This record gives sequence, C-alpha cells and structure tokens, in this order.
Amino acid sequence: MRVSVLVRLIVYMAIGSISWVPAAVGATSDNAALETAVRALVRANAEKDLPGMSRLMAHDADITSYTIGGRKYVGWTDLERDIKEEFAKVAALDLPISELKVWSKGDIGWYTMELDYVRILGHGADQQRAVLPLRETGVLERRNGQWILLSWHESLRNASGAMPVDDRPKSAATRTVATSNSLAVVPDLSGEWDILEVEDNKSYKATLDKAGNGPYTQHEGRFTTTKYTDRLWQGTWLQTGNDREGGFEVLLSEDGRQAKGVWWYSRVGTQKNIPPREHGGTYVWKRLTPPPSTR
Repeated sequence: MRVSVLVRLIVYMAIGSISWVPAAVGATSDNAALETAVRALVRANAEKDLPGMSRLMAHDADITSYTIGGRKYVGWTDLERDIKEEFAKVAALDLPISELKVWSKGDIGWYTMELDYVRILGHGADQQRAVLPLRETGVLERRNGQWILLSWHESLRNASGAMPVDDRPKSAATRTVATSNSLAVVPDLSGEWDILEVEDNKSYKATLDKAGNGPYTQHEGRFTTTKYTDRLWQGTWLQTGNDREGGFEVLLSEDGRQAKGVWWYSRVGTQKNIPPREHGGTYVWKRLTPPPSTR
C-alpha cells in the first residue's frame, strides 16, 4: 500500500513537471524573440535603415510616444518625417546599448534600456561627434508572430544632458567671472561666434562683449554669461522673438577659438519651471574673429 502511494506521488510530480516545463520554455522563448526585436530596431536606427525601422514599428494613427526635447509623436507620419531629416543631417550614427531588460505576458511585451545615441557630423578633420546618453522604455505587441514597437518614452539619463565628445583636463586652475568685487581673471570672450545647435544642424551668429554677453541672430536672442570656471563657461539665453529662455554650459578650448557643450530650456511661453538640463541639445561654438590676445 505504501509503495503504491509513493508511486502515485512520483507520477503526479512527473505529470506536473511536464505540464510546467513547456510554459517556462515558452516564456523564455518569447523574451528572447522580444529582445531580438528591440535590438534589431536599434541596429536599424544606427544603420539609418528607415524601411527596417518601419517594419518593426506600429503605424497606428492614435499611438503616442515621447522623446527628448519635449517632442511628442502621435501616429507614424510625423515620426517618419523627423527620422528622414535626422538621417539626412548626420554622416553616421552609433547606438551602443549598455543595458536592456525585457518582459512579456501573452502578446504584450515591454522593456527598459540604456544606450548612447552618438551623432557623427561632417567628415575628416571637420568631423564632430556628440553623445546623447538616453534612458528608454517601450511597449511592444506581437502581431502575426512578429514583435512590433507600439509606444516608447525617451529621456536623458544624466543631469548634464547631451555631451560633446571632448576630454576635459582635470588640473587647470579655477577661475570665475570677473565682477567689481572679484579679483579673479576671465579671458576676453568678445567677438563674433558661430553657434551650431547640433541636433537640428541649425546655425546662427552671436556678437559678444568681453564678459560674454550679447545678442545673437536667432529669434532676437541674447546670451548672458553668469560663471566661468576652469574653461567651463555657463550662462543663460533669452529669445524674445519666440518667448523662450534657458541655460547653457560649454567648455572653451585652450586656444579660445571653440566651445562645446549643452543648452536647455527653463521656460517656453507660459510653461515655466522646466527642469534644468532635461530638455535641450548640444552646442558647438566657433569663434569667427581671432581671440583678443592674438589680434
């Protein structure tokens, strides 16, 4: 009697394990296919393969997604237009993934990911690279056996936002903007500067005084320098033409002829208290007139 009970117990356990194993294997298989789909989408983006991205993204008219700079997309049409513009602007892209986690339940999947969006502009000696460190979440649906991205949300994952590829020396002396109460010395920042907003490939001119203040030719704009430390140049910008303002932080080159860094919004119209460094982009400034010491 005891033997028969033991046998039945072993049989029940075996049956239970057989029924459980396919479900576990199926979930693992689903997640593997899901991760493959996300990586394929990132790879298509890096290769500037719009048809490849299109096949892996839903075109539903009511789907809403968000990206950096406060941009919102509803449906496929506007997103496709901006992807085409981006691919036309850059010489190349690199999107290395540092972390990717996926989950699924039935035909719905979701993921979290951290990656660097590296934009490469120009060629040869004029080539410029800027890195946007991104954090992204998204939801996918399995349609006809294929995982398709429905909606996603991107944000910059560090406080400083987009950063140019630039190695900053650690040992330079600290300096601050000179004022009537300050004994520190700051270089003469005066002259005409070409200002490039890297993400939009948009350029305009700024005319600054020695303290780094002055107008620029974009929406009646004006720069105001608030701090200069160890070649790190910080300040604010105001555009009365389209009622926007924000901040900037750039690193001045040792020869004083170029600066690279980031800009961000603090106010857009009546929308105030925008978190600093959260929405903005990358700056490259080039001095069009020789620095005062070399004139």
